[in-house]
Amino acid sequence: MELVEERFKLGGQDLLSVAEEFGTPVYVYDGEKIVSQFNRLKNAFKKHDVKLKYACKALTNINVLKLLREQGAGIDAVSINEVKMALKVGYQANEIMFTPNCTEFSEIEDAIELGVQINIDNLPFLERIGEQYGNKLPVCVRINPHIQAGGNRNIQVGHVGSKFGISYLQFSEVLAIVEKHNIFINGIHIHTGSDILDTEVFLKGANVVFEAAKNFKDLEFLDFGSGFKVAYKESDHVTNIEDLGQQLGDAFEAFCESYGRKLEIWFEPGKFLVSESGHFLASTSLIKESPACTFIGLNSGFNHLLRPMMYDSYHHIVNISNPKGEEKMYNIVGNICETDTFASDRWISKTEEGDVICFLNAGAYGFSMSSEFNSRLRPAEVMIYNGKAQLIRKRQVFEDLLHNQVEIDL
Repeated sequence: MELVEERFKLGGQDLLSVAEEFGTPVYVYDGEKIVSQFNRLKNAFKKHDVKLKYACKALTNINVLKLLREQGAGIDAVSINEVKMALKVGYQANEIMFTPNCTEFSEIEDAIELGVQINIDNLPFLERIGEQYGNKLPVCVRINPHIQAGGNRNIQVGHVGSKFGISYLQFSEVLAIVEKHNIFINGIHIHTGSDILDTEVFLKGANVVFEAAKNFKDLEFLDFGSGFKVAYKESDHVTNIEDLGQQLGDAFEAFCESYGRKLEIWFEPGKFLVSESGHFLASTSLIKESPACTFIGLNSGFNHLLRPMMYDSYHHIVNISNPKGEEKMYNIVGNICETDTFASDRWISKTEEGDVICFLNAGAYGFSMSSEFNSRLRPAEVMIYNGKAQLIRKRQVFEDLLHNQVEIDL
């Protein structure tokens, strides 16, 4: 988003005009930014056979999936419905990695029937895979490396107390199950969590993967997950993708040489690809003065953007209706009948009823975590690509709240 002649533009389109055309609240995505992030990561590992599997839980709109498919991405899916969505928009089954967690085994059976790559993160299901499929099915194993990474503990998934992955301390049990059933292990997977700053964290995780990989002679790929940190405010440090490409790439190449043949290197970027593309627009419903503070009340709430309340996440907030106005301190809150504070003590240009407020870095885990709490309607989604702003999801209407409800005689 850039300020041009006192109007904020995104992908060449005026954001206030987008708000007027499609209404608010609305998520607006910059398609070119998604493509540039994909290419940046791809180029960082251009010396290697890299496969990027978009972690589509971050933003599942089918048009985003289609856009990334055109760039050559695969999919990392965590539910059978994400698998089906990817297949529906044209991904081939062999381009999809299915990494469920605490799901019913029937979902895994359905995914196997569809032909996608299975990633198993627990011993009981690995045993069942062996019992039912033996060596007829290629299986990836997800290892928990017990590495603390990232900021908020809720987005760290590689520490010792995490529910994700098979503890590396249990790796001997993995080997025993694999040997017992002659399971074909074709990949090793690790993911330590989000907001990783330091290349050293990835290298520590890589060493766990390399040690595990030595035990299997028929591997096809090593999957290092994701967790690349993006900036939510100007002072934020971010993952140096180019440095990561150099150091982790060198370590991977050295491992392949000792392993005896080249493998594919996989990553599962989600937030890194879509976060900075997203801008959430909401309108000011009222300005409420209190002895403690001044509130900007919006026509939205945590039912549309949950991250600030769930993760205490920071989103830069701009009044795009008054970009150069004198700044004033506000608390920005929503219209939900719960505490739903987007930000406290935030300096924003003077705001009046009807002004449009923009949340930056709202592309990841924004709409995909939205709900109908308080019987509020989910917002619309718009993508700006090739200089055009196009509706990619309609705003809900009242009838959508009743859909699938069954009225009975009382």
